[in-house]
Amino acid sequence: MKKTKFTLLAIMLMFSGLAFAQENVDRTPKISGFVQGMYEADFNSDFDLTTSTFRMRRVRMSIDGKLTDKLSYKIQGDFLNSPMLVDAYLKYTFCDALSIQAGQFKIPFTMETAMNPVNLEFYDYGEVITKLVGYNDVCGVGKLGRDIGVMASGKLFKVETNGKGFHLLEYSVGVFNGNGTNVVDNNNRKDIAGRIEFHPWLKELTLTGSIYNGEFLNTNNDTKGARNRYSGGLQFKNESFVVRSEFVAGETGVNDTISNYNSNGLYAVAGYNFKLGKEKSQVLMPVLRYDRFNGDTDIDKGAKDTYSVGISYWPWKFLNMKLDYSYIKPEAGKESHRIVAMINYKF
Repeated sequence: MKKTKFTLLAIMLMFSGLAFAQENVDRTPKISGFVQGMYEADFNSDFDLTTSTFRMRRVRMSIDGKLTDKLSYKIQGDFLNSPMLVDAYLKYTFCDALSIQAGQFKIPFTMETAMNPVNLEFYDYGEVITKLVGYNDVCGVGKLGRDIGVMASGKLFKVETNGKGFHLLEYSVGVFNGNGTNVVDNNNRKDIAGRIEFHPWLKELTLTGSIYNGEFLNTNNDTKGARNRYSGGLQFKNESFVVRSEFVAGETGVNDTISNYNSNGLYAVAGYNFKLGKEKSQVLMPVLRYDRFNGDTDIDKGAKDTYSVGISYWPWKFLNMKLDYSYIKPEAGKESHRIVAMINYKF
């Protein structure tokens, strides 16, 4: 009886301590978001206009904040066509080395997919990212690069250089349904994804690798197929200069009896920030990108190369304008051209 009373008292004290900790936490929700509008024009090999349109690319709004000093949350929706849940998760931070979050959020696979699309150097992710990271995946599963699951993440080995502190190692590993956003699992297999980033005694330099191991249900013939991916890359980024490149490869199952097929590709992007204005608050970045994707390596001349050049301009921190030109060259077939103008604003 005494033991039971002691246990109840301990539980009450624990919750009392949590409530006391919450009193010093600002739980006011933070509302933010961004809008992307664009004009896209496509041309054939002779540079004759084939299609052109104005369209909205993304319209997002999010609410985030803290429930306690260690428990935070985020809810994000997209309102482009109809309200759609993008992110919804709780995150508990034990310390720098360990955080646990649960809900719907970005899969920890590749370095570029973790970037906010507003902050991309070009108007959107490259094809190798969209095809192998759950945006418009070759297996037909997933969208928005997100899934429902549980993830552990953290930062390890903090060092001080030139009066600045940073961690040498960052990691994220999670277990997911494997079916993309707002969809329950349709098989008993859970997918595993993980990313690791290493900063070799230099905060501006990042070496990264990630894996995705999963299985999806092919709804066309109700058979299971492999969905395995891996990537490796590097980035150097400071206030003036950025260069980033990643190689991504994947194995996708057709069904239980037919052999899997392999896809791969890479991208490389480089840009330089010119600071403009009296207070150097405006940023103008000329940027180059090479993107290659091969959907099935067994197909002869099945790859496609895209060469892009662009300008990204930030007149204020909340407004960005981009102008991109792409030369698209498939190994088989005729080349084409694309021009995209985009305006982004965030709040």
